[in-house]
Amino acid sequence: MRIALLFILMLLTACNQGPTLERLGGPAMGSSYSIQYVREAGGPAPVQVQAAVETILQDIDQHYSTYRGDSAVSQFNQLPANRCLALPSDMLELVAFGQHLAEQTDGAFDLTVEPLLDLWGFGPQARHEQVPEAQALATARLRVGYQHLRVEGQALCKDAPVQLDFNSIAAGHAVDLIAARLRAMGIASFIAEVTGELKAVGRKPDGSLWRIALELPREDRQIARQVIPVDGLGVSTSGDYRHYFEQNGRRYSHTFDARLGRPVAHDLAAVTVLDASALQADGYSTLLLILGPERGWDFAIAHDLAAVLVTRAEGGFVSRATPAYQRALKGR
Repeated sequence: MRIALLFILMLLTACNQGPTLERLGGPAMGSSYSIQYVREAGGPAPVQVQAAVETILQDIDQHYSTYRGDSAVSQFNQLPANRCLALPSDMLELVAFGQHLAEQTDGAFDLTVEPLLDLWGFGPQARHEQVPEAQALATARLRVGYQHLRVEGQALCKDAPVQLDFNSIAAGHAVDLIAARLRAMGIASFIAEVTGELKAVGRKPDGSLWRIALELPREDRQIARQVIPVDGLGVSTSGDYRHYFEQNGRRYSHTFDARLGRPVAHDLAAVTVLDASALQADGYSTLLLILGPERGWDFAIAHDLAAVLVTRAEGGFVSRATPAYQRALKGR
């Protein structure tokens, strides 16, 4: 009888175990990642989830890190002109996406911007942040241009000594891969975030939607300008207020217009894009930031992007949201 009672108590305890909110995180891509997920009874433990996530992040690092000489992108960057390198399919897909963004902006967005990043002090080979001499800038620009890339089968080829930098889209890609892996593990509700790029799916244990705080573009402190409910969307914010330097009273950010060979010079401080694909959100938030307040707004409207643009104005900031952004927040 005692054994039977114990068995019944065990069953009742198991039935009473509701979903719990688990959290984990760690270093990733020169910054960090974080995962929150709702663990149902019998669902994967945090240690299992962390192992799966970090395997993906290790693969991302092996493919896309320009800070390690043995990565696939570094091997391609070290090739001289008129050479090809076989690359994994996912890298070729990201190249194709980057080329699409470049074509849409006549080369303002460009994955081959690496030599410019180094020259201005923002890249892995940079010595220090500086405004380069005109001759050095002209020389670097000869090594930039998306038109110098072509795909032949599983290989990426270049007809000039261009170098790739995937930092504008790799984190969004990582988030999509992690989201797919979490779903494959049976996790239906989660937030996956890598270096600030994220995707939120499902609901919290109490049934409410995940809520994401969008930051006001200030250097001195973090202030939320808007808190939005998100379900099934990637969220990407690009801004010029974290990585920059000042010289002779002028500010230079790490956001480059590859056609000009220099950081952008306009009043658009930050852009947030919502999209079912974190990769798409990541790429288009960067693209709009490059284009600036007027051209970026026109592009977002023309392509029905769910975007909010935050522009510097006298005494503060002005936010402008597209109709698609308003629809996305309402779940339509």
